[in-house]
Amino acid sequence: MSLDEHRASTRDKIIRMANQIATFFHSKPREEGIAGTAEHINKFWEPRMRRHLFEIIDAGGDGLDELVLAASSTIRRPADAAA
Repeated sequence: MSLDEHRASTRDKIIRMANQIATFFHSKPREEGIAGTAEHINKFWEPRMRRHLFEIIDAGGDGLDELVLAASSTIRRPADAAA
């Protein structure tokens, strides 16, 4: 697998997982869904996963559920890997 294929695979997995969380929280009132999505990602995703998520968000968020995008302002952004 090439590096580009690996990055695409990782991107697809992050999108799928984030959207699965959002799908669950769509059954809640909107503000609760936003808070729940952010809380779940903050509690259970390691910094590397959140870093990948923010790379997707910073590139426009294509493929991400709107609830994930709405929650992104309260998801903890990890420090850069080089820091």
